[in-house]
Amino acid sequence: PMKLRDAPSARPSLWRCLPCPPAELRLDLVLSSGQSFRWWESSPGAWTGVLAGRGWPKEEEEERDGCPAKAAKLEGDETDRILRDYFQLDVGLSALYRSWEAADPLFRKVAGDFPGVRVLRQDPVECLLSFICTSNNHISRITAMIERLCQAFGPRLCCIDARPFHAFPPLSALTGADAEARLRALGFGYRAKFVSGTARAIAEGLGAEGLRQLRTAPYAEARKVLCALPGVGAKVADCVCLLSLDKAEAVPVDTHVWHIARQRYGVAVGGKSLTPRTYQEIGDFFRGLWGPRAGWAQAVLFCADLRKGQEPASSRDQAWESRSQDSHGDG
Repeated sequence: PMKLRDAPSARPSLWRCLPCPPAELRLDLVLSSGQSFRWWESSPGAWTGVLAGRGWPKEEEEERDGCPAKAAKLEGDETDRILRDYFQLDVGLSALYRSWEAADPLFRKVAGDFPGVRVLRQDPVECLLSFICTSNNHISRITAMIERLCQAFGPRLCCIDARPFHAFPPLSALTGADAEARLRALGFGYRAKFVSGTARAIAEGLGAEGLRQLRTAPYAEARKVLCALPGVGAKVADCVCLLSLDKAEAVPVDTHVWHIARQRYGVAVGGKSLTPRTYQEIGDFFRGLWGPRAGWAQAVLFCADLRKGQEPASSRDQAWESRSQDSHGDG
């Protein structure tokens, strides 16, 4: 295993910088808001995690010569490609913020305090199996579960600051006869059967590559395929569509979003519960309001909701958990 030395920021020659102003990307907002569960803040402004089968120290640098930058260890053009793809840096975020602010006064109220919130483009298998674990859960616990999953089933990659890093497990590692029992022993509870069941369904069906190819399928078709998998309801399917399958119009809806739609936006939807019809109507409303990247706009509001008043992580966990308890069809 590769051993990277401590204090990488002390050796700037080993870092590559991607010019990217805070208005286009804020690591502290994006990497801590529950889009991915493989990153941790190793020191103020420095994030470490696993991406594309590699261990990545990564930090936000102070502005230098008018050019703020994100810096990542490893050299070569492949590093730039991986990071630009993961953070979807080809999407101009500032222009999107301006369009959402023009369309939505409520968005305009929070946008100034939460710049640079963009949607990650993750590996579909990792994203799917991770979000199956989000039902009735919160960020810290999900992060710990995914870490245990990777340590138990994934290959070891490297050691950074005396901490071992493992890749996300291949499907084959989660389809064995004892996979569910091992996951239960790791504290996955009822989610164990959904994680192992979905891994098996994908491996025996469309495969990892077939799942990735849903990126080119229409949104409704991709969501239908996902909802047929064990433990995947409408909200988890929309999270996966948004965060890994290039469906920027996907708007994950839970009871919290439902109440916001009714109380803050005055959306007239019938019924006293979040039915499939209501779920669709709310998603359609926000797509009509925010446009083809409605899921990106919701990500900004979701992040703002989690971090109201710069609350500590425990409070953000409570906010996340309250939003994951009774969304339609999940868990």
